[in-house]
Amino acid sequence: MSNTDLSNEETKLSHATLPRGAQWLVGVAAVALGGLALVLGMGIVGAAVIGLLGFLIGYPLWALLVENRRSATDKLVTGLVWTAFAVAVIPLIWLVYTVVSRGAATLSPEFLTYSMRSVTGDEQGGLYHALMGTLIVTGIAAVISIPIGIMTAIYLIEYGKGNRLAKTITFLVDVMTGIPSIVAGLFAFALFTLLVGPGTRFGFGGGVALSLLMIPTVVRSTEEMLKLVPDDLREAAYALGVPKWRTITKMVLPTAIGGIVTGVVLSISRVIGETAPLLVASGFNPNLNTSPFEDSPMMTVPVFIYTQLSEATAKGVEYAWGGALVLFILVMVLNLIARIVGTIFAPKTGR
Repeated sequence: MSNTDLSNEETKLSHATLPRGAQWLVGVAAVALGGLALVLGMGIVGAAVIGLLGFLIGYPLWALLVENRRSATDKLVTGLVWTAFAVAVIPLIWLVYTVVSRGAATLSPEFLTYSMRSVTGDEQGGLYHALMGTLIVTGIAAVISIPIGIMTAIYLIEYGKGNRLAKTITFLVDVMTGIPSIVAGLFAFALFTLLVGPGTRFGFGGGVALSLLMIPTVVRSTEEMLKLVPDDLREAAYALGVPKWRTITKMVLPTAIGGIVTGVVLSISRVIGETAPLLVASGFNPNLNTSPFEDSPMMTVPVFIYTQLSEATAKGVEYAWGGALVLFILVMVLNLIARIVGTIFAPKTGR
């Protein structure tokens, strides 16, 4: 008898199915098993693992006994997929809840409009100087990185396909993608030490350090978006005698602009929370400094969080959680902007 005949025979014989709500019954039993493990002193984590294993084993085993092997395999794989989803989402939910619950109490108009200049004891301070520094340093990094990254991607896709220089640039971009962030800070610090003088820390140095981290992301995201533009558009323009540069500016870039802007915004949100390069290149300063070229350290929100937490005082911890919430809101707003821009500029489909 062939395998097909055996499968058909198994299907004919397997008329029985699990009762409705079987997964809930197994879930209740798994919770009870986890509760028993908790009573026996295995801890919350151990009880959760025991309950999860009980569900992942019990539900497919019941399906195997009542239905067939195919149904049991389906339920086992489905359980593993949902488990992987929970493992990924639960820490994220816990992180968001912790940051919001602990940082919300610190947020106030004074916290957002005061600096830490001459703050001692129980005096009210804030992160206004760090917030302004973050916006300035990140803006400098964006001004440096966006044109370089987009033009590099245009060269790689439109002009340098297959040649040796393009391969070298692609290799260097891959290398830059994997460098530790503190290396970028050390490079900027060493560069301006040679150009300006020993111990130079200022806002522009932090912007240069962040640009080294942004450029590879902008290049990669723009490169992938340009690859999605159909070659038919380019060939149609060339057939009409349109120069290559005009084809790129009038047809290729407008078609890919939604993905390019989304990638740029996401690259900004990626570097806005960097601490190590800014600590090395920009330093820390309790006073407000809005001049990125002044030979004076410029505080940023990540460095503010680090310095406040390093003080190991109750007030410092509160300020650190408040700064973390402000940084979280900034990143969330940037990601929301990326989603909106991507939706607005997405190519229209249908008629």
